[in-house]
Amino acid sequence: MEQRPCWVEIRTRSLEDNYRFLTRLAPRDTELLAVVKANAYGHGATICAQAAVRGGARWLGVTCVEEALEVRAVCPEAHIFLMSATYPGQGEEVIRQRLTPVAWEQWQLDELESAARAAGLLPGTLPVHLEINTGMNRQGADEEDLPALLERFSPGSPLKLEGIATHLYAADEADGEVTSKQLRRLDHAMEIVNATGLLPEWLNVGASAALLAGKGQNIVNLANRHGLKAMIRPGLALYGVTPAFDPGFDPDHSLLEPDTLMDARQELKPVLSWKTRVASLHSIPAGAAVGYNGTFVATEPMRLALLAVGYADGLDRMLGNHFCLLVRGQRALLAGRISMDQAMLDVTDIPGVEAGDEVVILGDQGDQSISAFDHADVTQTIPWEVFTRIGPRVRRVAVAE
Repeated sequence: MEQRPCWVEIRTRSLEDNYRFLTRLAPRDTELLAVVKANAYGHGATICAQAAVRGGARWLGVTCVEEALEVRAVCPEAHIFLMSATYPGQGEEVIRQRLTPVAWEQWQLDELESAARAAGLLPGTLPVHLEINTGMNRQGADEEDLPALLERFSPGSPLKLEGIATHLYAADEADGEVTSKQLRRLDHAMEIVNATGLLPEWLNVGASAALLAGKGQNIVNLANRHGLKAMIRPGLALYGVTPAFDPGFDPDHSLLEPDTLMDARQELKPVLSWKTRVASLHSIPAGAAVGYNGTFVATEPMRLALLAVGYADGLDRMLGNHFCLLVRGQRALLAGRISMDQAMLDVTDIPGVEAGDEVVILGDQGDQSISAFDHADVTQTIPWEVFTRIGPRVRRVAVAE
């Protein structure tokens, strides 16, 4: 049976190439963890996790145990890192699925240690990354709490301190002051870790912005100083989108951008295209209203195309009357309010539009292009949200190009 014509195409080869490019961009001997959380930023977790592994990724990052189950089913050998808390009752599944959790509170370690002992794990065999709060104040242990947490990784415990993690929350700012302060706090926290005699393997720090802003070497230098290996977690860049940066200016008011950022803009390839089709066409006279509450009124005889996409699919209602999609290689205005399951395009000035014509919501058609930033600008949000709000009923289709 044919399905409703609203789908996302995922160019898996582009994702593989993006991962390989990011490994070349990163300092030597840096491990890149491919972030596939939140359904791979709306791109489809199983499709993207497998593509990342084909591109060379050994580590994959997910939000929670539930997401990990889906990824583990298709990537049986990958290291899967849980980027958010392990919740009560989930320790057993962490062990069964061979996951690597992050922790920063005693109750999280209680859950993991209890499950590990119940499973008969030997001392030092359940890897855990301890997250440090270096200023974002979202998740992570404060410095004064570190000694008590580090005591949990005693010789008789099944817990193993495999990594130290933090998140650089302002790596897209040109002056780098916030990031430098965070790394200094992390450096001091590492001295506390070193004093215990524990020997973690990984310094798990930073996301796409840190890598593209050229902060990778700072992370590597810090890791080397404490005898660890550097790990960076690219997310948005993996999907071919360069995060927006506050570039700053030099004294003669020229933009200051690192070479890594300029290289990324040239090399990264968008992975996702979002498409639908014209369901039917309708001609209306001047003065006719279109859609809920008649927010669009025809100023002349017009031709409208009905689309099989709506806000339940993730097409933001704010786009109605303010945004164009692509049909037959031309831009057509979304006329009227977007409905739950449908939207209308003004195709009056585009000859030959027919039922079944492909419409691009996000992506390329001919020489025209619509980006996640274009969507984000109109809806006053960020590309991450544009991608992740594409609904689950929108099919994700792998396309090898």
